[in-house]
Amino acid sequence: MNILIIGGGAGGSSCAARLRRLDNSADIIILEKTKETSIASCGLPYYIGNVIADRGKMQVASAELFDKLFDIQIKTGCEVTAVNPEKKTVTTAQGEEYSYDKLVIASGAKPFVPPVNGLEKLPYFVVKHLSDADEIKEFIKNNAIKDAVVVGGGFIGVEVAENLNHLGIKTSLVELADQILMPLDNDMVRPVQKKMKDNGIELYLADGLKEITEDGLILNSGKTVKAGMIVLAIGVRPDTDFLKQSGIKLTERGSILTNEFMQTNFDDIYACGDNVAVKDFVSNQTVMIALAGPANRQGRLIADHIAGKPYPYTATQGTGIVKVFDLTAAFTGNNEKQLQRANIPYEKMVITAASHAGYYPDAQELTLKVLYNKEGKILGAQAVGTQGVDKRIDVIATVMRLNGTTKDLRDAELCYAPPYSSAKDPVNIMGMAIENVRDGLVDPYFGTDFKDMFVLDVRPPEMYQAEHIDGAVNIPGAQVRKRLNELPKDKTIMVHCVKGYTSYVVARILMQNGFKNVLSYAGGWSYYKKQK
Repeated sequence: MNILIIGGGAGGSSCAARLRRLDNSADIIILEKTKETSIASCGLPYYIGNVIADRGKMQVASAELFDKLFDIQIKTGCEVTAVNPEKKTVTTAQGEEYSYDKLVIASGAKPFVPPVNGLEKLPYFVVKHLSDADEIKEFIKNNAIKDAVVVGGGFIGVEVAENLNHLGIKTSLVELADQILMPLDNDMVRPVQKKMKDNGIELYLADGLKEITEDGLILNSGKTVKAGMIVLAIGVRPDTDFLKQSGIKLTERGSILTNEFMQTNFDDIYACGDNVAVKDFVSNQTVMIALAGPANRQGRLIADHIAGKPYPYTATQGTGIVKVFDLTAAFTGNNEKQLQRANIPYEKMVITAASHAGYYPDAQELTLKVLYNKEGKILGAQAVGTQGVDKRIDVIATVMRLNGTTKDLRDAELCYAPPYSSAKDPVNIMGMAIENVRDGLVDPYFGTDFKDMFVLDVRPPEMYQAEHIDGAVNIPGAQVRKRLNELPKDKTIMVHCVKGYTSYVVARILMQNGFKNVLSYAGGWSYYKKQK
């Protein structure tokens, strides 16, 4: 069997290696338009910042390895310009023609460069290939760059900004939206933005690139930003222009449409990676989600299908994680904005918890948020903190994948020892908190507007005296039972504590003593402060 693979990135390379393991007799050729194969693209910002100093570590697998270990030929510098499904051939920029029995299109995505006035007046770069990172490093070295601007607040933009900062370069980040890291909700992204500002990165949010001069950028707001170089991290577009005359079905944005086996509308042509449209695991809508994990799995799935071991691709959750200085932010599923756009009803819960047992040294605070529906189906989750963020989101992502519910979060049996967690892990606490709401035991509150509410602060007096919500009344939690007569029964009482547990306990006391309108502030003072 003659198998052609267009693209030597995550999806294409995974597909090729899996195919060889399943079929030693197949003729497998990878056509890669760049000079690079199997590059650790997600590590490029850290290579730019010299966190990864060894360039050799950026190559996951070389063309020589593919040749000698897998007997797979990789032709680099070989750009495919056309696909002819009727003839079962592809044509390259050099005028060569290759025939296939099976074709896998893993051409990936390409960075978007906006049509901005004056773009040629300042050196600008994108971050897609290892050669791009090499150019950035060389330019910084040779020009003693002091100021840089990153345009775009997604994964790459945020990571590049941090790494330029790590090199001692005064760095600014411009983002058209009103926040960075769009997979996070606004309440969860605030501490991440604060962390960037605290480390000297200037953020220009809800602002865009209007014009470029020899000295820097002019933004839509009229603000000017000094820069010796620009990194464009605005986003990517499917690299599928060469398919427009092929008859292969594409979305309006150019993503390839496939079935559950990653087959296009031509049975012998498959597609995987950042160039394909996928089903969103939560909304079931057709979306483009550019992530390395799904690309690898799709490539493997295609290889199995070609080898006669079919199984379906079961949508993309959009699980991701990002490091921002000493903070970690992670997420899975949909956020509030996505659910609202898809008209999916949802509830939410936020907790503030410790990364491990509080009595063991160096426990760190983390904020965990889960979105769910009235039946307890988990729709999404987000977490921000300095420790233990990844494992909590990984657990919830797995429960989601297995169609678990919030009850499964409550009941999950997770490993515990004081250095690693608590007997009730934050995942368990989240499940318990949600089930308390679903059982009608408490009504949570998340806002910052307390108009017409009686705010009951049940923290210790010294915490209240140091800082409190205007108009709040302080009655420490342990005193509430004896001071119920001080509380109004004709107003909504909003109870808050440090992290959310004591306020829940007090809310239950009030509700069982005839108080009808009681709210417990989810996440406590720790979460509230992050909203200000």
